[in-house]
Amino acid sequence: MSNPFAPRRALWSAAGSLSLVLALGFQPAKPKAASLGKETCYQCHDQIQTMKEGSKHARLACTVCHDGLAKHVDSSGEVKPVTKMDPAICGSCHKDQYQSFFKVNFEGGARKEKGIPAGRSPMQDKLLAGHGFTFEHNEPRGHAFMVIDQFAVDRFQGGRFQFRHGWKGVTEVGKTWDVLEDKGPQFKLPETAMAANPTCMQCKTSDHILKWKFLGEKDAKARWDRTSSPVEVAKDTHYPVGCIQCHDPHGTNPRIVRDALIQAIGREGDKNIFAKDGKTDLKVVDFREGFRKIGVMQKTDSRMMCAQCHVEYNCNTGSQWSDGKKVGYDDPRTNHFPLKNAKQLLAHYKKLDFYDFKHAVTGARLIKMQHPEAEAFAGSAHDRAGVQCHQCHMPKQKGKDGKIFSTHGVIRPLAEVKASCLGCHPKDGVDAKKYEIETIRNYVKGKMRKSEYWIGRLIDTYVVARRAGVGEDVLAKAREKHEEAHVLWEFWTAENSDGFHNPELARETLTGAIKAAKDGVDLLNQAIDAKGAAPAVSAK
Repeated sequence: MSNPFAPRRALWSAAGSLSLVLALGFQPAKPKAASLGKETCYQCHDQIQTMKEGSKHARLACTVCHDGLAKHVDSSGEVKPVTKMDPAICGSCHKDQYQSFFKVNFEGGARKEKGIPAGRSPMQDKLLAGHGFTFEHNEPRGHAFMVIDQFAVDRFQGGRFQFRHGWKGVTEVGKTWDVLEDKGPQFKLPETAMAANPTCMQCKTSDHILKWKFLGEKDAKARWDRTSSPVEVAKDTHYPVGCIQCHDPHGTNPRIVRDALIQAIGREGDKNIFAKDGKTDLKVVDFREGFRKIGVMQKTDSRMMCAQCHVEYNCNTGSQWSDGKKVGYDDPRTNHFPLKNAKQLLAHYKKLDFYDFKHAVTGARLIKMQHPEAEAFAGSAHDRAGVQCHQCHMPKQKGKDGKIFSTHGVIRPLAEVKASCLGCHPKDGVDAKKYEIETIRNYVKGKMRKSEYWIGRLIDTYVVARRAGVGEDVLAKAREKHEEAHVLWEFWTAENSDGFHNPELARETLTGAIKAAKDGVDLLNQAIDAKGAAPAVSAK
């Protein structure tokens, strides 16, 4: 039997919270605030009733997630209720998921710098010269630390935010400002950067979901936008990304809320990287006159849910390829998801007319990659087989009560091979599967190192050529080779699987980076030789 509420439920489950629906203007006769049961709310908000009563949250009282309802009712909606953002609210019922989310993985490592000899990108400082990531760029920890680690890093506001309890604080989880402290605007550590922007924070936390207009545009109803003070937004950020980022709190549907991802999926149409046979199970709802959009699914698709953060995206200021003109935070290109892989990104950003920074030595116009796991995974063997992120990174576990649940700690499959891999590969043993995974990663890391070496040689040879008086026409061609090689290389140092998500794509693009860099070296050496100067190391 079909559900008569289904169409409306799919629509209104995207509302995300009661306070958003209130703004839609449904204000019938003023109800009584006597008991403030859900029936009181339903007198005005029949859309919430339609959604909730057909869901697993049907028995959940509105007061569980919202404060100030009496004042809201007595003021006929003029006083807005407060939506509680603390994930512990969800954790009061979903205890196993909540506790696993905040469980510290002591094997993961904290402040594990990529740009050191044993790191993912040993030559990072040289290859990213001129960018703030050279001050500190760490491999990620668990989701419980998304906000804390972002605010404490040396490239964020000069190191202004420090652990309240010193190095002991590195194991603390919970509210941001119980763990960190603000040293004040005059505080700045040496060898730090003043980088930070509000857009980047939107995938680290769910706190601003009601305060941020679609794409971070300015609006009288929005407290924060792309141009807001990073420090002020940070001080208003108390929790890491929460349950409501992926789960609708009223209808319990799986969902996405990240604005630039919703835009990108719509822009790409049936060619978006999540589409199967040209379709995705995503219904996009535009409400409050374009203030926000929500994408709701009937079935879980964690490829999209995880892609709210695990993608290459631009959140920084930069410049235009066409004329070098600066691009500021008032420009929507500073909140942009390409949804393209390493082979496609350079052309995409040229068409977008945006690049992040110029290399400090060669002047090449470079893209600073973020964390493109979704694009790397797209089209891979696992993706073609229908595997989703949660099956490997959030495997089923048995709780203390004997009930099965999906761990929300987002594990590294290499550390939990039995749970993550053997469900689909039952004939493989743990040791054999670990060996296979490490073999793939070893191979790809070798290509990453070779890419770094040859891009480094290109930078060094550029210096020799410039000093030898090589003409600008040749130097410009060498910079183009640098730009090409950089995108093909850095995609994989920013991506966090060391190529395991898509080893075929990794090999193709990393060898492409090596070739582009070698071509640039040869081009410069020929010009140096023509000048009669001593050539740099040959690319042969």
